[in-house]
This record gives sequence, C-alpha cells and structure tokens, in this order.
Amino acid sequence: MARPRVEDIDFKYNLKVYFDFLKKYKGKFAFLLLLVLFIEASHAISKFFFKIIIDKGEEFVEGTITLSVYSEILIAIAIAYTILVILRSLSNWGDHYLLARVDANLIRDIKRKYFDHVVSLSHNFHTSHKTGSLIARITRGGRAIESMTDIIVFNFSPLFFQIFIVTGSLLLVSWIPAVIMLTTMVLFIVYSMILQSMQKKSNMQKNDQEDFEKGNIADILTNIDSIKYFGKEKLIENKYAKIASETREREITLWDFHNWRSAGQSLIIGLGLIAALISPLISFLNGNISIGDLTFVYLIYGNLTGPMFSFVHGLRHYYNVMADFESLFYYGKITNEIKDKHNAKDLKIKHGTIDFENIDFRYHKRKIFSKFNLSVKKDEKVALVGHSGCGKSTLVKLLYRMYDIERGRILIDGNDIKDLKQESLRSQLSIVPQECVLFDDTIYNNIKFSNPKATEKDVKKAIKFAQLDEVIREFPEKEKTIVGERGVKLSGGEKQRVSIARAVLADKKILILDEATSSLDSETEHEIQKDLQKLMKGRTSMIIAHRLSTIMHSDKIVVMEKGKIVEMGTHRTLLKKKGHYYKLWNLQKGGYIK
Repeated sequence: MARPRVEDIDFKYNLKVYFDFLKKYKGKFAFLLLLVLFIEASHAISKFFFKIIIDKGEEFVEGTITLSVYSEILIAIAIAYTILVILRSLSNWGDHYLLARVDANLIRDIKRKYFDHVVSLSHNFHTSHKTGSLIARITRGGRAIESMTDIIVFNFSPLFFQIFIVTGSLLLVSWIPAVIMLTTMVLFIVYSMILQSMQKKSNMQKNDQEDFEKGNIADILTNIDSIKYFGKEKLIENKYAKIASETREREITLWDFHNWRSAGQSLIIGLGLIAALISPLISFLNGNISIGDLTFVYLIYGNLTGPMFSFVHGLRHYYNVMADFESLFYYGKITNEIKDKHNAKDLKIKHGTIDFENIDFRYHKRKIFSKFNLSVKKDEKVALVGHSGCGKSTLVKLLYRMYDIERGRILIDGNDIKDLKQESLRSQLSIVPQECVLFDDTIYNNIKFSNPKATEKDVKKAIKFAQLDEVIREFPEKEKTIVGERGVKLSGGEKQRVSIARAVLADKKILILDEATSSLDSETEHEIQKDLQKLMKGRTSMIIAHRLSTIMHSDKIVVMEKGKIVEMGTHRTLLKKKGHYYKLWNLQKGGYIK
C-alpha cells in the first residue's frame, strides 16, 4: 500500500483510534491541560503586573502617591511575581513530567497493538507486504502518536487558552484592539492553512518517496550477498543515487512552501500589531487610557504571536501525523483472512492421522487442487514428489491452515482443522524446512524457541540428537554462540541441524520435512538424513523431496502433477509400474527433479 494522499486520509477514524488510546490516561491528560492553562494565564498576569508598575510609577512621578506607598506596591508585586515564577516553573516541570509518561505509555500501547495485529495476520498478508515498509510504519506510528499528544498540549491548547485570556484582558482597555487582535489571528491562521493546503500534495509525494527509498534500502541490504557475488556494487550505488536525488528534489519543493509561509506570517503579525496599537495610542493621546494600558496592549499582543506560530507549526505536523496514522491504522482495518470459529477448540493429537477429503483450492485465480484426496495413517512416512509447482508445498501450507480451502475437509485425528484454533493447530505440528531462518540470537535460544518450557537438559539432549554438539564444540561460546541475522554465521548444514534440534525439542506427533536437505552438499545431506530417519520414528511424517534417493524408504510415495495424484505406492512398486515415478527416477538417477 502506497502512503495515503491527504484527501484519502480518514481523519475521523484516525482521531477516534488516537483518542481510544488516550482514553486510558484521560485523568493525567486533563491535569496536564490544567497546568498548560495556568502557564498561559501566568504570562498575561506578569504583563498586568508591569502595567501596574508603570501606572503607579506615573502617579508617583505626578506626586499622587508617596514613595512609601509606591515602594509597598513594588514589594507586593515583586513577592507576587516571585510566587508566580515559582508556580510556573513547577507547572512547567509537572507538564513535561506527565507528558513524558503519557507519551511513553501511548507509544508502547500503539506499537504493541499493531505489532501483535500484524503478527496475527495471515500468511498471504505477509507475502504481499514488504518487511521494510511494515517496520517503517510501526516505528513511524509510534513517533506520530507522541507528536499528536505534543501538538495538542504545546501547539493547539496554548492558542485556544490565549484567545480567551488575551481577549478578556484587552476588553479591560478597549474593545477595538481586541477585535483587531482576533482579526489578525484569523488572517494569520487562514493564510497558513491555505499554504498548508497547497503543500499537501508535495508533502505526500515526499513521504511516498521516503517510503520507496526505505523499502529499496531494505531490499538491497537483504540481497547483499547476491550483489557481492555478481559484482554489482556500482550498479546498485547508481540505482540508489537516482533514488536519493529524487528524494532531495521532493524535499526542496516542500521546503520552498515553508519559506513562503514564514514570510507571509511575519507580514501579517507586523501589520496587525500596528493596527492594534493605533486605537489605544489615540486614546492615550486624548487622555482616555494610561501609558500602562498602552504598554499592556503592546505586551499582551506578544502573548498571541508565540501561540499563533506554534499553532501553525502544530497544524503542519498534524497533517503529517494523520498521514502516518493512516499508513499504520490502515492495518487495523485489515482482518485476518483465516478466522477461528467462535467455538473453536484446542487440538490434542493422539494418533497423528491426516486426511485431505475432496479439497478444492485456488490461489488467486489459479486452480491448484480440485477434489483432491489423500490419507496418511498413524506413524506412516508419506513422501510427496513431483515437478515444481505441482502443489506439494501448497499442501503443507493448507495443513498448517496458512490458507483456507474452498471446499472439502482437512482432518487431523478426525478433527476438521477449521474447527480448531489456529495457534493450537500449528503448535501441534513440527517442521524441518528447506531453509532454516534463525533469529539473531544464540544457538541455544533458537532451539528452545520451539518449546519455551523445555529445561536446559532437554535442549542439550536435542542438540546431541541432531549431532550439533560435535559442531558447536569448536565454537568459543558453544551453544551460547550468536548466529547472526537469519543465521548467516552458520553454514547450511549447521542451520539444518539447529532446525532438526528444534523439531526434536518440539516433540510433536506430526512431522513435516519440506525439502529439508535439498540445499545441502551430498556429504552433509547423507549425515543429516540419518538424523532425520531417527527423528521420524514413531511419528506421522510428510516428506517433500526433490532428491528421490532421500525418500526411497518411505512407506508411501505420492507422485503429483498439476495438483493431482498420478501415482502412489512404495519405491519398489512404483519402479515396477514404469510410470511417472519411473521416468522421474531415470531422469535424475537419484539426483534432483527440476
């Protein structure tokens, strides 16, 4: 999904989601706004103190009040101002203290909610969304919710409070500067919003380009080995240079809008100040107001300029935040394609029988299976063979319920997998995949991942079973060795042994071997095949293999072609038939089916 255009942003939905998160901390947030109100009011009060000092000073100069009286007034104002400054400082500390905690909680909550949601989404979702973009949007969403709270507290609420404070203060002097002040504020905000609206497209284009750049960086770094093997560093550098240049152009276009807005805002504020001072100045010359009143009008004007700039700054970031929300909250609207029934139950496998009964399955528009049937008995070792694309791996994905079938049933111990909880179903199956992708963690923790409740003794027993103990004996950190991202620090054979140890530790009744040795050299494959034979004992096993020599001793070999079973039997009986399996065997002579 491309980053949303502003006109496509669902502001109402995004704000509802935000306030749903904020609702949990509404008490702290309300107190936070009260502190902000006091801080804003304190600035007007300090200006009023200055007005009193000037007016009383004028009376002292004219001899209306004595030095003693004026001194008492100055002392009283100094004490009151000191108290005000202390209270304002405490309020400043308090609002930052509260805001830090509210923001931190909100960031944690939003990241957890959407991380959990994305993890729970279907296999189809994860195969059609780039990992780099998912990471960027979850991270940016966390920053966005912090920015939204900051905007409300520091950008929007101060102006809202100051409108009432400044207007009320000016009405004590004259209604004319109050009206001019409000008019200036309206012009300032309208002009800023017009410029903001004009730059929306530019802003979204810049963000789209940033997402595109991040996605490409992730893609390039993921394929760094291919780049090195083919000596294409310069090609990739040139490709990225073009992308970075396009990002630069989008950023410059956006920044030009900021320059126009800044210049116009300064002009409006300057002219507004002149207009606001004309009427009080005339009144002062006519003797209708004091010099303190005139000074107060000038000073109180400054109470609005800061919040106005802050409001517009917040408004600009508000649209950015909404775009970031839209990119992340969009995932919240995606429901899992694979849903548990309301009364779904947990699976407890006793025998390990598997039945595919008249299943129909279509991947997008391509028909994969039509009325497909296959039964696997308790402790039976069934091998699936056939050319790439015949449906072998898809069958395993259907068993794991990565996708739902259109018609028919898939049964485990007579239980329709659609009646089971997905996590329970998958937790009862064990797999040794073709490529074992590992976490950037220790060998020990990668193995224990399949059974977090296992003891250290159990883990070491699994390590020994997979003959991994002989390998890690040479490692300085033994089983505490960090394997690197995706397990890059281990060889293919070492990773497969970790995968076997995982399966041993999981200790499930049903075992899937998905081309578990096809990427290994012959010597390593021969060693690991012995481990796999031990692993399959006493388990129902489904084996996907391209090397036919690895499945010769299977109880049943199922030959598939275009989603159909064309032959089925043992190795010997299928060779005697001299059919599809016989042709495949002669084609590779124990080698590899392409």
